Amino acid sequence: MNSWNLKALDLKPRLPEILSSSDAARAIALDLAEGESLSDHQVHERAWLVVLAGEVEVVTGEGDRTSGGVGLLVEFSPGERHEVTATSAARLLLLLTPWPGRGHPGAMTIREKLYARRHAAKQSQT
Repeated sequence: MNSWNLKALDLKPRLPEILSSSDAARAIALDLAEGESLSDHQVHERAWLVVLAGEVEVVTGEGDRTSGGVGLLVEFSPGERHEVTATSAARLLLLLTPWPGRGHPGAMTIREKLYARRHAAKQSQT
């Protein structure tokens, strides 16, 4: 068994701390200062965001919005674009599963990584 006191972690804003990582999942704690955001991005895994302190606003790529404070739980599908902005200093818990998700560079073979790099290089030339 592993356990963490999430309130007592000595986190620095925008410097996530990986609490646990296995093939099943990854747990990450993160502080955001008021007004800071995890700008528009996506992850390869299913993601859950839990607000542990403060308040956030979440906007998806499709324009869906939600906001809330302590106890807010938001679930994202793999690949779903989203942005998270702290409307007050916030502490967040992110759960990603499975880890790494399909298509994540950490889950790719050497051949898949090489193909992805070549494809990205071709895209940047057009």
